[in-house]
Amino acid sequence: MENQTTVNEFILLGLSTDPLLQTLMFMVFLVIYLITLVGNLVIMWVIKADPKLHTPMYFFLFHLSFVDICYSSTVVPKVLVNFSVATKTISVNVCITQMFFILLAGCSEVFILSAMAYDRYTAICDPLHYIETMSKQVCSQLVGGAWTVGCLYSLLNTLSVLNLHFCGPNEINHFSCEIPPLLVLSCSETFFNQVVLLTSTMILGSNSFLFILVSYIYIISTILRMHSKEGRRKAFSTCSSHLIVIGLYYLAAFCHYAKPISSTSLLGLDKLVSIQYSILTPMLNPIIYTLKNKEVKTALGKMLREIIFFSRG
Repeated sequence: MENQTTVNEFILLGLSTDPLLQTLMFMVFLVIYLITLVGNLVIMWVIKADPKLHTPMYFFLFHLSFVDICYSSTVVPKVLVNFSVATKTISVNVCITQMFFILLAGCSEVFILSAMAYDRYTAICDPLHYIETMSKQVCSQLVGGAWTVGCLYSLLNTLSVLNLHFCGPNEINHFSCEIPPLLVLSCSETFFNQVVLLTSTMILGSNSFLFILVSYIYIISTILRMHSKEGRRKAFSTCSSHLIVIGLYYLAAFCHYAKPISSTSLLGLDKLVSIQYSILTPMLNPIIYTLKNKEVKTALGKMLREIIFFSRG
């Protein structure tokens, strides 16, 4: 091992080497990033400013938007830089740091979505105790727990990567520093890392998904027993946005991280899946919640009218 050269930087091969295609993708990803920032900041601003939205459901939506901003900002700026430069290098330390924050934001989002499922379960299945169950303290603990679990998950996998030795090649066939393509480049034995990644992903991801699944089995059965058509419509409306977001995120992220590292032959598909959960989903979340949520649309419309009124005055 002593005679092997230690790699100090990686080359992110990205999505394309065609200059014209890179220019086009730079514009597309820039627009996506701006929509992500503006959309999520608007959601946070509306929830913070409107007292009617100071409820547990919107408290979690506020933090989901914050996580989406963090997630997107961890990945997209580096992608944009690499579209505009000839040498797409990233130092090993910066690469591992990016990997840590990708894992942190991704895992935290999973458990915030779980907290949102618990909130919907309590609101629909146990409405008489909703205010008591979903107190401000409980909501804060759930969000704090999501970030804590995310931090432990990212630390566990990042520390295991720090023990690896990289001696070449140094080309990562991806647009960001995620664990699967990084482990392929290691000159050290990566079996332990694969076990840690697969085990932690399966335990945390499966438990979170099963919790959401069981919650929604109870929620749907309760909704179907409602006598009021308006009550059923409203209940389904408040849950549909959450279910769409879960479907978009879980399917892509879980499949990418739960599969064996040796199956990274479908690199083009891996990149598309990564784009889905790390770039497109943070952009789509505020759009989905805005279009599907009457209260958010009403609050947003009211604030826009006030801004227009004051600007004219």
